[in-house]
Amino acid sequence: MSVYTPAEVVEETGFSLDTLRYYEKIGLLAPVDRNAAGQRRFSEEDLGWLGTIRCLRDTGMPIAQMLRFAELVRAGDHTIPDRIALLEEHDTRVRGQIDNLIERQRYIHSKISYYRSVL
Repeated sequence: MSVYTPAEVVEETGFSLDTLRYYEKIGLLAPVDRNAAGQRRFSEEDLGWLGTIRCLRDTGMPIAQMLRFAELVRAGDHTIPDRIALLEEHDTRVRGQIDNLIERQRYIHSKISYYRSVL
């Protein structure tokens, strides 16, 4: 099983060391194993979970909801229906954001067309 130093995890995930510490402190990231010297050593599972967190964060999920999702995952498979519901709600919000951006992009395109027409 591979283990990763904090620096390697920062490089792999794009999260800062402070963010990793914060996520561990609030329980979004499970307590990370440490070596004999007390230095954090992240597992493949930790990296996978951080990838999930990255996706949820980048799509605008609030930390409170990410924490709820983490609780559900840690509670076991019987929470899968609740996880699906939480992710479906988030997906609906993401779809709304995408639709809004598409509308804004259309407006920008119309402005570009207008300005090109007056040249």
